[in-house]
Amino acid sequence: MSIGVVVFPGSNCDRDVRWATEGCLGMQTRYLWHEETDLSDLDAVVLPGGFSYGDYLRCGAIARFAPVLESLIDFANKGGRVLGICNGFQVLTELGLLPGALTRNSGLHFICEDAPLKVVSARTPWLAHEQSGREIQLPIAHGEGRYQCSEDTLKALQDNDGIALKYNNNPNGSIADIAGITNPAGNVLGLMPHPERACDPATGGIDGRRLLEALT
Repeated sequence: MSIGVVVFPGSNCDRDVRWATEGCLGMQTRYLWHEETDLSDLDAVVLPGGFSYGDYLRCGAIARFAPVLESLIDFANKGGRVLGICNGFQVLTELGLLPGALTRNSGLHFICEDAPLKVVSARTPWLAHEQSGREIQLPIAHGEGRYQCSEDTLKALQDNDGIALKYNNNPNGSIADIAGITNPAGNVLGLMPHPERACDPATGGIDGRRLLEALT
């Protein structure tokens, strides 16, 4: 496996992802500067958390126009695996690879805590190592993680088994307690929690390791 981790100006979790995939799981990983366009040598691409372009306009709104993401659309449409974590999830919705939008938390405060979650769908290859209904715990750290969508979009997600993860105790007001969703094909996953921060028992839980192992 060869994994690319996109680096935008303002990204701050790119190194965390590489540490988890390469350091903990032994996967070949390289950084993708946002101006790169050649993804031909990659099996999967991760959009990490952080504050791409400082979130000066809207989270993910400026990053959406990066050259690397033009190539990412084609990569995803051909079945390449794409993982968007936190700010990366926001970018995927801005890009149109995932529906809906991430908005300000209902309490209007930045939240940084461990979040109990439930695996809703094991349809996606990203959760191939999980079972529907299993409870896991992953860290969250966001100010704009409240997932919102229309009733029609929510119904489509439910009908297509596109809701991957739900919060047990909704911390941000997301509709239907949604913490992560996939596209209809299942190869694109966006989630607000940080699996890369839960891969080493020395620093916390290891529930994130099981999700990232799906990269193989």
